Amino acid sequence: MREHSHAVNAVVTGLSALPGTAQPFAATQAMTRFLNHEHIPFHALIEPAQDAVRSELARRTGRFVLVVHDWCMFNFNRHTSKRDRYVRSHDTDLGYELGTALAVDAGDGRPLGPMEFRLRTGSGMLSTRLGDTAFPPGHVDELDEAMAAAVSWGLGRTPVHVIDREADSVGHYRRWHAAGHRFVVRADHDRVVLHEDRQCALAEVVAKLEGSFTEVRNSRGRPEVVTVRGGTGTVHVAETEVVLHRPARHYTGERNASGAKKQVEVPGPRLPLRLVVTRVIDETGKVLAEWWLLTNVAAADADAATIGRWYAWRWSIESYHKLIKSAGMNAEAWQQESGEAFLRRLCVASMACLTVWHLQRDESPAAAKLRVILVRLSGRQMKHKVESTAPALLAGLERLLAIDDLMQVEDLDAILDLARRQLPRLFPDRSG
Repeated sequence: MREHSHAVNAVVTGLSALPGTAQPFAATQAMTRFLNHEHIPFHALIEPAQDAVRSELARRTGRFVLVVHDWCMFNFNRHTSKRDRYVRSHDTDLGYELGTALAVDAGDGRPLGPMEFRLRTGSGMLSTRLGDTAFPPGHVDELDEAMAAAVSWGLGRTPVHVIDREADSVGHYRRWHAAGHRFVVRADHDRVVLHEDRQCALAEVVAKLEGSFTEVRNSRGRPEVVTVRGGTGTVHVAETEVVLHRPARHYTGERNASGAKKQVEVPGPRLPLRLVVTRVIDETGKVLAEWWLLTNVAAADADAATIGRWYAWRWSIESYHKLIKSAGMNAEAWQQESGEAFLRRLCVASMACLTVWHLQRDESPAAAKLRVILVRLSGRQMKHKVESTAPALLAGLERLLAIDDLMQVEDLDAILDLARRQLPRLFPDRSG
């Protein structure tokens, strides 16, 4: 993990060989053997991250924990050495698709760490879950088993699964609710529901809520202010009850004469849900963002403002995937030749990401001072009023680890003396 604690680019994508370790080639060989060792199970590699989440939750209070689900595609069109690439939408859309279950504190939105990875490859589904994992037809279908597994994670809290609008599916809602899972899902604007015993589009229901929005207040009694899409505004919410009554549509796995996927309608029981509409409105009255959320969490357990916050905190998983990809680990340039090796490396690299992620959100004075030092070591410039970024902390951490490792075997004064003699212009003698 120490050798993965760095931000990389498309040219330099390997691990960092620390000064006190073996030669870089030897370190690379060791990593290759580790990543391709078939007796190293995926579930063992994710356990440190899971333990860190459990430990963090044990220090906090609250009844719920958010489990945010999302997917990202690692594009490997040109990585022909990878024989198990997954064809997602067309022949040139090749790579691996990662599904992540990220634990987030339901009280303050602090991301805690990944609890599960699922990697869809051309050879099948790989997972950090103990036991075999099915290869469902669509990635939303993966959530049935993921939600069931969350119950056994030992988090000491009731999981609330937060998902974007791609999970807006009547059939899935009914299955999840029947299994006792709680969820918050962003609804599609075209959905048709029953509202006040009348069938109508969700847009009509939202139109009826005009005039009933209330401004959300924080713990200090002040309007809750958030920044979204480059603008700043206050949060407003409204809610009502809707009923999902129409049959679910399931794909049969076949296609009709025109090439379209065949669907069948599957009737089911009526499912009452809360519709929570959240808006961010700037000082001119312009709506900067709006989310239509469907949830089966009871109002007695979480009011409309809380549901809106929970969905807003879903965006932390986007930042996590970005850190694994272009903003930090640059995983799309990794050269592992199989999904198994890729997933093992992903588990190790995710711990390095998690380390700087937690440091970035630590509010102690010591953590703030360390962040300043790491940014200085990284050599990166921050935007105005931005203290640090996760990629900068990764880059600084790499250099700090290298310094620490070097100081275990070398004397700093001797190194500086050598530099002054060999590179006097860069290291002038300031003793006089």
